[in-house]
Parts: sequence; structure tokens; C-alpha cells
Amino acid sequence: MLKLGDSASITRIFTAADMADYVALGGAPMPEGEAAEPLVGALFSYLLGVKLPGPGTNYLKQQTQFLAPIPLGRALLACVTITRLRPDKHLVDLETVCELDGQMLAQGRALVYVEDVADKGW
Repeated sequence: MLKLGDSASITRIFTAADMADYVALGGAPMPEGEAAEPLVGALFSYLLGVKLPGPGTNYLKQQTQFLAPIPLGRALLACVTITRLRPDKHLVDLETVCELDGQMLAQGRALVYVEDVADKGW
């Protein structure tokens, strides 16, 4: 059952090899020692589609403010937290945060559509 305050998180370490793969797929090179911001966005996408709300989630909107460079080789913690439920419209608002040792590197919000509301227990 989805409720306000529910959260899900993932820890991820991005490497130089991850950046090489990113650039090979068409991403812009980053300064040495930094991960690309879209990789952090991908962590939020993973959490929304797999963990919370999970399968059946449709990503509508993401807004992210990056507050500091994303370092390679360090354990990043990405987290999504439900801040608002709108069951009449099948919408869920979530806060999105990426931290490193308690320092906020990115913060924002996501809006998702959950078609199978009945299965989510609202």
C-alpha cells in the first residue's frame, strides 16, 4: 500500500568504465573524476520503475537541481520519497535526492502515473 513518506533507495558507485560506456553511447565527456548527471537521473528512473511505486509506473516529469559535481568511485545514495498521492488522477509526487556521505549532490521531484491504482492499495 502506497502512503505518504514511503521511500526507496539505492547505493551506486560510478566508475571511469561507466563514463567510458556513457560517452560511447553518445554522452558528452565530463571533467576527469566526475560522473554525468543523466546517470543520477537513471538511478531515480530505476527506483521509480522497479521499487516505488514499481512496475506499472509511467514517468511523467522529472526536475533535478544539481548542487555539486557527482564524483566517480564514491558510494552515492539515491532516494525517492512519496510527498503527495492523488488517487483520483492516478498520480504520485515524489522527492528525489542524491547524497554522498550526507552531503546533498542533487535534489528534485518526480511526477509519475500509476495506472493500476487498485493493485497499489490506495
